Parts: sequence; C-alpha cells; structure tokens
Amino acid sequence: MLKPVLTSPGAQLREMMSNDIVVMPGVFNAISAVSAHKAGAQALYLSGAGVTNANLGVPDIALATLTEFAQQAAYVTQVAPIPVLSDADTGFGESLNVMRTVVEMERSGLAGIHLEDQVSPKRCGHLDGKTCIPVEEMARKILAAVDSKRDKSFMIVARTDAKGVEGLESAIDRAKCYEDHGADAIFPEGLTSEAEFEAFRSALTIPLLANMTEFGKTPLIPVSRFRDLGYQMVIFPMTAFRVMLKALDDSYSQLLAEGTQAGLMDSMRTRQELYERIDYTRYDDLDRKWSS
Repeated sequence: MLKPVLTSPGAQLREMMSNDIVVMPGVFNAISAVSAHKAGAQALYLSGAGVTNANLGVPDIALATLTEFAQQAAYVTQVAPIPVLSDADTGFGESLNVMRTVVEMERSGLAGIHLEDQVSPKRCGHLDGKTCIPVEEMARKILAAVDSKRDKSFMIVARTDAKGVEGLESAIDRAKCYEDHGADAIFPEGLTSEAEFEAFRSALTIPLLANMTEFGKTPLIPVSRFRDLGYQMVIFPMTAFRVMLKALDDSYSQLLAEGTQAGLMDSMRTRQELYERIDYTRYDDLDRKWSS
C-alpha cells in the first residue's frame, strides 16, 4: 500500500544495528520490495545491479543514472515502510556530483547509500579488471557526502574494492581513512574468506556490511556467522533476482514451445494472490470512501 516515506529511516536502521545484525534482502523495484516486506524483511537493500539489469537490460557498468536510481528508490520506499539502504555506485561523478546524489537519494526516502572507490565505469565487485581511484579522491567524496546530508542519521557507507586490486592490507588502510573522513560504515567488497572478514572487523570500530552474493569470490557464509564475526549488516543483493530470472526463462521457453500456459499454472501466483500482494481491496475501499 502506498504510504508516506519514513520520517528518519537512517535512525531506525541505526537502532536496529544496535540490537542485532540487520539482514537486508536485495530488491530491484517496487513489487520485489513489497514481496520482501510481506515475507518479513525488516530492512531492504536496493541493488544497483538489480536496478540496472531489470530496468535497462544491460550490465552493471554505470549505465544507469542518478535520476533512475532515485526514482526506483522512491518507488520502493513508498510501498515498503522499512529502512532501505541503496547502492549509489561511485556517486555518479566527483565530489559535487556526490553532493547531488546524497540530496536526491535522501529525498527519495532512503535510510542511506553506499559509495564505492572504483574508477568509473565501475565493474561488478566480484569481477577482475577493476581499478580503484586514489584514496584521497574517495576521501573527498565521503566528506562531500557527509556534508550534504540533511538528516544526520542518513547513512554514508563507504565501499572499498581495493582487496582484489591492491591486497588486503591496503584495503584495510583505505577503510581506516574512510572512517576518519566520516563514513558511517564500511563495506569491504570481494573478500574471499572468513579470515578476511575478521581482519576488517579487528581493524575498524565502525559498523561493517557484508555482501553475501552468489557465484562470486566470497564463499556462502550464514548470517549467524557474520553475527559472530561482529558485522552489523548483511546484504543479499541478487538472490531473489536470480531466482526470478530462471523462472522467467523457464516459463517463456515452455510457453513458446507448447503454445499454452496450462503446464505453468501450478507455478503461478493466482490473480487473487496478486491482488492480495498489492492490497487491491484497500485501494477500492479508499475510492469508495472518497466517492460517497
């Protein structure tokens, strides 16, 4: 159901982190956010890859714009009244662009964003061939982001891809610099073992975010283990997207091969289930109320 966005979602997310690790299923549009929320999610992650793949049908290589990200964020926050953290790629430019990114993304109702230290056009964090910008440039972006917040609880999460480019020690040094320049949390990307996650936790005092994606460099690690390691957030950015994509491929192939959807009926949400998912009757009730 459409609702006004949360008043201070960043504060809510921070409160949740103070109590326990926050699990954030990845979403990529409004209906995926509705499904995750109704499944019981207490917070969400708006995946940059998901937004780009789903809405443009292209790779996650910085082809989506700030406007497109902010619009999807607004769609999500209006139907899922829980804190949402969003990917913001490299901030869509340099420090002044980062300023506008924070203004637009905060206005969309998000709890926070993460910014990464890659050279643009960025690459998926679990692919080779990445390049990181100088640490001083990323520090400037973080300062710009922190200074541009209206609500001081809005979270600026600094992602570093340096582990796969410069090594673990350099990545940790970068993270310390980002912490010193005002980052609210650190997102170490492309780690390859629990020991590397533990090394980040030992070196830093601010909250840490773990990326639990599939088919990448990071082994599958359960939330319970990240809790033991002292992490505050775990995102599952593309899990539901990948499941959905396989279902789409299979259903289109079967429909075109058989010329009927009869064999797919048991795999579908019914019309009534869809209407329940999107609160159809509540909109009818409001329409009748305002028309009487």
